[in-house]
Amino acid sequence: MRPFIMCWIGAMLLAIGLSAQVTEGGNFVLGSTVGFSSANSKVTQTAGTGTVKEENPFATQVVLAPSIGYFLLDNLALGIRMDYTFSDVRDQNNNSAENSNVLFGPFLRYYVPMTKSNDLYLFGEAGFGFGNSRDVKELTTGTQRINTNLFAFGVGPGITVIASNAVGLEAVVKYNFARSEFDTQIGGINANTTTRTNQVSISLGLQFYFAGLRAANR
Repeated sequence: MRPFIMCWIGAMLLAIGLSAQVTEGGNFVLGSTVGFSSANSKVTQTAGTGTVKEENPFATQVVLAPSIGYFLLDNLALGIRMDYTFSDVRDQNNNSAENSNVLFGPFLRYYVPMTKSNDLYLFGEAGFGFGNSRDVKELTTGTQRINTNLFAFGVGPGITVIASNAVGLEAVVKYNFARSEFDTQIGGINANTTTRTNQVSISLGLQFYFAGLRAANR
């Protein structure tokens, strides 16, 4: 978390750059989106040599995604994003479980200006997210070791409206695929649970465009 925050601060402290349209090469974009989605997941649990069971729970997710990007070329931005995901998962018996995950990964975004005044853009975005965690618990039945690996991929179109102060209000619709692998070991017995989720999310965001220390001109 701390290195990501330092990247934000570093971008804000760069020397003053060129004054040009917000998506010109050399500019920065800094902001966050909040998204909502719901989907059915496929959960496969194995222990030893055979499949134990398969389930299809229903998951509702809220995602907060702060990000920072740099325009490598005009209209083409490459950056890094942190995705904080909160999920409420319900199985076929309506039992509920809540969990949260943090993913880091790159994203690529390409803008297409729709007006001569550069106040309206369509864009396409693709991004990856990776994360893992380890936990060791001492139980009455023995030591429990938990290893979790997370991977997510998202792609989709969006639209952003740029105000005169280089602040963009945007909406994004994305297809997301997520895979989590959950390994546990209790008393020398290993179990593996894999969850695959396909979903479509809708996000709203606020982005700030910078040419160094000042807002990029529209």
